[in-house]
Amino acid sequence: MSFARPTKSEIIDRCEADMDRLPGADARLRRSPLSVLARTIAGVSHGLHGRLDTLSHFLPDDPKTMWLARWAAIFGLTRKAASAATGTVTASGTNGTIIPIGTALVRADGGRYLVTTAATIVGGTAALSVSAEGAGLAGTMDAGQSLTFQSPIAGVQAIATVAVGGIVGGADEESDDDLRTRLLLRIRNPVRGGSASDYVQWATDVAEVTRAWVYENWNGLGTVKVLFVMDGRDDIIPESGDVAVVASYIAERRPVCADVTVAAPTADALNFNITLTPASDGVKAAVEAELRDLLSREAEPGGTLLLSHMQEAISIAAGETDHVLNSPTANQTATAGHIHTLGTITWA
Repeated sequence: MSFARPTKSEIIDRCEADMDRLPGADARLRRSPLSVLARTIAGVSHGLHGRLDTLSHFLPDDPKTMWLARWAAIFGLTRKAASAATGTVTASGTNGTIIPIGTALVRADGGRYLVTTAATIVGGTAALSVSAEGAGLAGTMDAGQSLTFQSPIAGVQAIATVAVGGIVGGADEESDDDLRTRLLLRIRNPVRGGSASDYVQWATDVAEVTRAWVYENWNGLGTVKVLFVMDGRDDIIPESGDVAVVASYIAERRPVCADVTVAAPTADALNFNITLTPASDGVKAAVEAELRDLLSREAEPGGTLLLSHMQEAISIAAGETDHVLNSPTANQTATAGHIHTLGTITWA
């Protein structure tokens, strides 16, 4: 049963009522010493009730708890720290030109990336290992995006291109909600030396990984396959570099006899055609947000999205008064290894 903290006014009323039991007493008189005494006692009591209110939120599943990090530490979990994105960019120029370590490249919005290993241009190009200067999800970049050398280097073209695989691995510090989700998963699924829940726990321990699925004996006895996504990104499907990081993390913890494959699911874009009332930009944005939330909660590799849930997601969007879901018109089931992602929304 939850603890209900009384207000200071309620405590004053209680104190005055108790003092009125004294013969001839009236604690509600304006200049009565009993009135002053009631307020003094109420002030102390209100502070004590505040402490009790704080202590009542001690369990790890309570969003108000102050001890979330301590609960996590008891179960061997730590909050995921913010991490800097890393990757490779391709620079072009004159053969033999050296690009030194520490060279800075700048993104269009001013974000900086530093070369972590010196490289020499051979065959007209050089692959530069770079790391975002600041930690966080904002440092990630897609393959094909451009970076500019902050200071020109003789013999090197000013523009470099992000290589295949992108600049990945950047993550913000883990939120309380995400840490609580991992903690409750750990509490409800004790470590069992390589059970399916262990692999989910290991995968989601890695920065940015939010959901994971485990398939036992998928390619014969002793084989395990792990698929995962990163819901914090616009594209939730992991890059090859992300897969390598998760695979390495699991490899250090898996049973020695397990043959583990870590992979990214294949995205199946789910397109919608909706007649919406009212069809304002704000309501359209709310519908899109609800559909994204639905997919983040219910989409899984090989899973089925219910038509009724899609319709419900649209109905609960802020500002929506009516709609017709023209497409899809039936439940949507993904093939094995594929996961539904939000495609194009066409407003009829």
